[in-house]
Amino acid sequence: MKHQETAQEIIKAVGGTNNINSVYHCVTRLRFDLKDNEKVDNGSLKKLDKVMGTNISGDQFQVIIGNDVAKVFDAMVKENPAIQQTTENKEPKSDKKQNVVLKIFETIAGVFAPMLPAITAAGMLKGLLALFVSVGWMSAGTDTYRILSAIGDGVFHYLPLLIAVSAARKFGSNPFVAIALGTALMYPDMTALLSSGESVGFLGIPVTAVSYASSVIPILLAVWLMSYVEKWVDRVIPAALKLLLVPLITLLVMVPVTLIAIGPLGTFVGSGLSGGINWLLNEGGLIAGIVLGGAMALIIMTGMHYALVPIILSNIATLGFDKFLPLTFISNMGQAGATLGVFFRAKDKKLKTVALSTSFTALMGVTEPAMYGVNMKYKKPFAAAMIGSAVGGGFALAFGAKAYVLAGNGGLPGLPSLIGQTFWYSFGGMILAFIVGAIMSTIFGIKEEEGDAEALAQFSPGASTAPAKVTSNDAATVNVDNMGDPTPTSDAIAVAPMTGKSIPLKEVNDPTFGDELMGKGVAFVPTVGELVSPVTGTIMNVFKTKHAIVVRSDNGMELLIHVGINTVKLRGQYFDAHVATGARVQAGDKLLTFELAEIAKEYDITTAMVVTNTADYKQVLPVKLGEITMGEDVLKAEI
Repeated sequence: MKHQETAQEIIKAVGGTNNINSVYHCVTRLRFDLKDNEKVDNGSLKKLDKVMGTNISGDQFQVIIGNDVAKVFDAMVKENPAIQQTTENKEPKSDKKQNVVLKIFETIAGVFAPMLPAITAAGMLKGLLALFVSVGWMSAGTDTYRILSAIGDGVFHYLPLLIAVSAARKFGSNPFVAIALGTALMYPDMTALLSSGESVGFLGIPVTAVSYASSVIPILLAVWLMSYVEKWVDRVIPAALKLLLVPLITLLVMVPVTLIAIGPLGTFVGSGLSGGINWLLNEGGLIAGIVLGGAMALIIMTGMHYALVPIILSNIATLGFDKFLPLTFISNMGQAGATLGVFFRAKDKKLKTVALSTSFTALMGVTEPAMYGVNMKYKKPFAAAMIGSAVGGGFALAFGAKAYVLAGNGGLPGLPSLIGQTFWYSFGGMILAFIVGAIMSTIFGIKEEEGDAEALAQFSPGASTAPAKVTSNDAATVNVDNMGDPTPTSDAIAVAPMTGKSIPLKEVNDPTFGDELMGKGVAFVPTVGELVSPVTGTIMNVFKTKHAIVVRSDNGMELLIHVGINTVKLRGQYFDAHVATGARVQAGDKLLTFELAEIAKEYDITTAMVVTNTADYKQVLPVKLGEITMGEDVLKAEI
């Protein structure tokens, strides 16, 4: 599916553009602020090829895309001008009451997410430079090194300017006026004045000496307040003078206010937060590593890690390192290891393939496919990943592991950010998390869902379909243990078991049926929630989840009829069986009824009818495709 089509389907599934207050994206997710989360069609979202899963953090609805999230987002705003406006934060106020703390987290995330490409690129370059110098490939005194260093350091030195632009868009103010505010704070003469050591005043009011280079909180607070000042000034200034006076008055108010009050306050708040978290990381050691390492996956899932980005950047700028970042690498390795454990324990070949591939992507720093597609789905692997991360985190912080730049990738490609005196402690924590996660996941095992591949294995081509002995008081039932596995005696015709549309089996969106792994046959898109017997014969098996049934005709054709795709997950809900295993039926007898509309809300209702003993026939061919009524000839098997 193309990105444009995916974008449109996502918008439709979240309730349409009228249900969207705002949307932005991070590295892997679309993050929606919706008017009503109840309008989301989760079933439709999860059917999309590029959607790995969904998540709700506070009131924020997240659609997990992975590496293509930027392309999907761009397609979304390109095709929908209304959504383009909300990305610049001109959204209407939501009627929802939101937790204040979560609102702060989401605001910080909204400011920093658009900046991540620039920050991570610069951080990666700084990490590579450290690597090149440490192995002797480059000297720190060369012109080449100084130019490359400027590329990496420039972003962090002028970080307030990047924050000013992004925050202005988030808070709905003019980004160029916000940049003007930031440049005034970082103007060389201003920097020299504040760092002179002498008392500084503005109109007799003392100005506290603060260094704004590489700072985060002061400019964030300043632009937030500026958004209110600018809007107020815009309301009171006549239209003819707005262009000149609105930005002028805004800057004349905000630059002094920032220098006198907001800058010192922001520095105090930032230092307090950094100090508190750093105290925990420094003094907590082993215990802090175990707790934070184990909980890191949950922190990332809720998006709370974005609230720590300002602290991480502040630490790197002021201390030259950060102790929180290694835990993100360790958590990713725990997820990768746990998924590898699923690969070792899984029986289903498709699941093994998915587990192995997502384990590799997690090693590369993209954990959503592993976390949402495998580990959380089967629960025990997710617990194993948290245990592995706790062990690795405890080891790393016990030895004071540090990251020296923000590389933006928590996998193997991001290792340069850890290069320094504590590299091997960080790397050792990653290895421990991976190994322990894999071992614990292998030990825990998984309870593979009562999935189609496992449940249908006994009906694959060439397998015996004789079920266990059935005992019943129903006069129509028989002891099928003694029926044997007869060879077909003649050509066989099956009638349509339901009313709707018959389609080629290869069009079924499930490889078990679409690739004819179970045998040849035909499929149906039903319009009525009733299934009848396609042949006269004996019921060989009624699945306990009642979504599938096997019948053998008197002349030896064995048919598996499977209602819907993945409907085994309903565990019998919306289905009623009208026959039991071993019952004798005539063609047209009612076998199942099901609530078509309810099932179709969450699942593909396409129904497959497969000749499981296809190998016994020369050919199996559909007789009629298109609109069909139950009872019409639909499938022929020739010996």
